[in-house]
Amino acid sequence: MTVEKKLFASQVREGQVVEDLFMVKERNRAETRSGNPYLILSLMDRSGEVAGRLWDNVDAQMSKCEPGNLLHVKALAQTYRGNLQLKIDSIHQLENGEVDLSLFLPSSKMSIDDMARELHSLALRVKNAFFNKLLLKFFDDRSFFNDFQRAPAAKSMHHAYLGGLLEHTLAVAKLAEIIAGFYPSLDRDLLMTGALLHDIGKTEEFTFDTYPFDYTDKGRLMGHLVLGAEMIRERINNLSNFPDDQSTRLQHLVLSHHGRYEFGSPCLPMMSEAFVLNFLDDLDAKLNFIGRLEDQAPETGYQWTDFQRTLERFLFVNGRLHTESEPSGKVVQHDPGENDKHNSKQQQLF
Repeated sequence: MTVEKKLFASQVREGQVVEDLFMVKERNRAETRSGNPYLILSLMDRSGEVAGRLWDNVDAQMSKCEPGNLLHVKALAQTYRGNLQLKIDSIHQLENGEVDLSLFLPSSKMSIDDMARELHSLALRVKNAFFNKLLLKFFDDRSFFNDFQRAPAAKSMHHAYLGGLLEHTLAVAKLAEIIAGFYPSLDRDLLMTGALLHDIGKTEEFTFDTYPFDYTDKGRLMGHLVLGAEMIRERINNLSNFPDDQSTRLQHLVLSHHGRYEFGSPCLPMMSEAFVLNFLDDLDAKLNFIGRLEDQAPETGYQWTDFQRTLERFLFVNGRLHTESEPSGKVVQHDPGENDKHNSKQQQLF
């Protein structure tokens, strides 16, 4: 029997008595000037985050507040130094099976089913018989496609939520279809197949059954470009008479789509289709990042953000009005210590 959730983080207001379910995103132990310990918590659900402070029985409560744990929280919402936070009276830890995890993990605002149908339709429109069969090897594989529909596109940067990989891939593929119409010299089927498969390695790069999302051992050691190329090669080996030249070109698109060595590509784009895929991938990643900054802007209309280390600049964004229950998709600044191959001065968002 699952426990119901009624109040979302984005709906919490000052003075409100809160008795509801949240997932622990971050936990830090601190001490007052007099040496008394307390916990600083970041509590989350699919709508966003709210800060919390736990003052009583801190050491006994530590294990309940591990990141990823689900808590029933009783608290009072207060404003401290201009920031809303929960003064927590008590917590009770729940098991994952007691709660629908989709209520807590950040997820795409778009319909997963609708996006999946549209992606499958794009795959069916690829005319090259070998590329078409290869695409269906992936997207007709229920186990793979279930993971593909749920996976994030990144740990914390762009499309870093459930369904993010599907949303990002669909956007890149739709952009590729438009660009192919403007430039007849492009091999449309090669470009579309590359767009649809460019990030498939992320299904093996990340763990995403709970939060926070993290890297698998394979993901850290190899990265999703190499993993994706291997997945393509494995399925091509099970297709009869797949032309070597077409296999090589497709794997080149996947391996080069980050565009530069310092961004994790083992090779640079050397074909027109590879250049296009790199630019479109980067475009969609950056616009998603900026869009989430617009969603979390404190006011509507144009305004300056804080300095964004990822892009090395302030951004002038158009803040949007959104409903209380609508996910805000808070942008998390990139931690340079993360092992995600962003080593240049201006980091990419891949």
